[in-house]
Amino acid sequence: MTTQLLTGAARPATDRTVVGENLSLPLFRTLSGVLAGHPYLKVVVDRTENTWHLLDTAAHPFHVDYIATRVLGMDLTALDADLDAFNASVYMDPGRRFLLGVLSLHTDEEADGRERTFLVLETTEADTMHGELLQFFYEFVRTRVDGRLPLLLKPANHGQEEELAAISELRVPRILSHELFGTRARTPLNPGEATGRLRFFRTHEEYAAAEAGLGWADIVAMPCLPDDVPRVAGFLNTAPITPLSHTNVLASGWGIPNAIVRDLEQLVEKDGLDGAWVRYRVREDEISLERLDHEPALRAPAWHQQRIRLEPPLLADVPVLALHRLRSADRDRYGTKAANLGELHHVLDSRTADLTAFYGRPRPPREHLYGHLAARLGLTDHSEAELRSAAAEFVSRTVGAPNGVALPFALQQHFLASSPALQQGIGKLKMALELDATDVLDSLCLQLQQLIRNTPVPESVTRRISQAFLPAPAGSRGRLVVRSSSNAEDLPGFSAAGVYDSVTTVHGTGELLDAVRQVWASLLSPRSVRLRHQVGISLDDTYMGVIVQEYVPASLGGVLVTCNPTRREDFRNVYLNCSPGSPEQVVDGSVLPQQYLYNTVEGGGRTVALGSWGDGLSAATRARLADLSLTGRLLQSHFSGSDVDRPLDIEWLMTDRGDFRLVQIRPYAL
Repeated sequence: MTTQLLTGAARPATDRTVVGENLSLPLFRTLSGVLAGHPYLKVVVDRTENTWHLLDTAAHPFHVDYIATRVLGMDLTALDADLDAFNASVYMDPGRRFLLGVLSLHTDEEADGRERTFLVLETTEADTMHGELLQFFYEFVRTRVDGRLPLLLKPANHGQEEELAAISELRVPRILSHELFGTRARTPLNPGEATGRLRFFRTHEEYAAAEAGLGWADIVAMPCLPDDVPRVAGFLNTAPITPLSHTNVLASGWGIPNAIVRDLEQLVEKDGLDGAWVRYRVREDEISLERLDHEPALRAPAWHQQRIRLEPPLLADVPVLALHRLRSADRDRYGTKAANLGELHHVLDSRTADLTAFYGRPRPPREHLYGHLAARLGLTDHSEAELRSAAAEFVSRTVGAPNGVALPFALQQHFLASSPALQQGIGKLKMALELDATDVLDSLCLQLQQLIRNTPVPESVTRRISQAFLPAPAGSRGRLVVRSSSNAEDLPGFSAAGVYDSVTTVHGTGELLDAVRQVWASLLSPRSVRLRHQVGISLDDTYMGVIVQEYVPASLGGVLVTCNPTRREDFRNVYLNCSPGSPEQVVDGSVLPQQYLYNTVEGGGRTVALGSWGDGLSAATRARLADLSLTGRLLQSHFSGSDVDRPLDIEWLMTDRGDFRLVQIRPYAL
């Protein structure tokens, strides 16, 4: 049997497109396709001819292709040659002839328990319809749709929301994106496929009792998976989470399926899935659990043979350095995070890096996206050199890098070498790893961590840290933030997101030394040791640098990734999460953040979810987040190296003065 949670429908591409007819529910079902579990139908309103076209979705996947070839008599070669100008004429021209949209069919439950079916009309996210056009579009469609079906307009972006604010909801009934999808029962988070044994836990206590017995062939399902979940075959969440949660970053890095299925408990009870062997698939438009009749003959996953190679760490006695003095090449002495922050300082201060490379890549049929970038930066006529200069200036105006210092690997090495007890404990752990003695691994790690936290720091190490101790910035009351910067994280195939410790409430030299030892100790946590051992990273090759940053009070903080995690082919949007206060609330999952998508090609943004907060952000703040999102995309051109499509994962905060600081920048695992 198969439990089909979301489904996509396919049928022969027989063109049944109709022109000028009123839309009944049977006709809708005849022409519609299915996306993300909802039947949908593309519509084109021709204002000149005062008619509309109902497109057969199987025959006409793109509005503009249909208009160009079927209405205007163009051929696709001519359309492709001038595609951006054509798109502007149908999506952005305030006096446009054609209005393009999608009708989708939805159901929800009334207060009395009865099911309600309704239609939703929306445009593409890049559409800049003003209020008068939106009202005309809605009224045109309303008069041609079966009157028994409620019709709601869903603004496709923040600009349309603001335009509609001046129009009565009695004239144009509407629904916002987060209202429509915020309570969706099933949401894909990370695509993939796995065959394994479903382990369903209703509470964290149930999970904790079974955690030691979980293995690589298990698919773990529970309301919210803990950040220290072991490496398994797949994840299933029964409560809402963000695609930028630590567990989904792990799912992405490990290449395993992950989804939200809020009614999984009912499905588990109905089909007896707990403990059953299943085939689990997650795609953009489909989530399925297929129960297998017998235990399959499984091969160990590829990561069992995966071997991650580290650059040899350099343990030379290098100094404690201010972050702005580091460059990316210093990762072999100070760790990846510290080196990336140093490189960020260089990019912002020098303004010489080419931040336009992402936009220079061909996006067929377009040769490049330089024109779109110029529009985002407010340029008209420009050379490539002027575009690069404008991009660098924009980024430097929009964000700042944190002040702080970086402690090199050499300090950790001096500390470990100062204690015979530590050397003996490390020797025992190495032996256990060589013998694969997993039964004693956890206890050895925990003993070592306790020993590190309580071993005195040698005077020579203490002096070097104290000499670099930052003066208390005004208004901070001397508070510091201490972060990990290992050479065994942010690697291709091994992200280690959430694996190592950070300490965010540090005051004074004594607390600073305690925090540094805690970060050093996190390199030897049972989980981090196991995860590295699974991919062949030797304990001898693993070192921990430390970043000490000024604490900066934040009015807003969060994470953005320069991609759309749930739609890998989407090169336009970046995904941004935020909540009031520090970014830690977003990454540690203590709150459900607000979630936004920002289009960094045509512009515009939309709200995906309001999370734990009742109200959305102001229009002015959302506009600032659009600038931050474009900045992330521009930085991707530099930090992603030769593969400019490789996305970044950026932690950021907005200060009380409204300035942005980037506190971490690293590759986002896809």
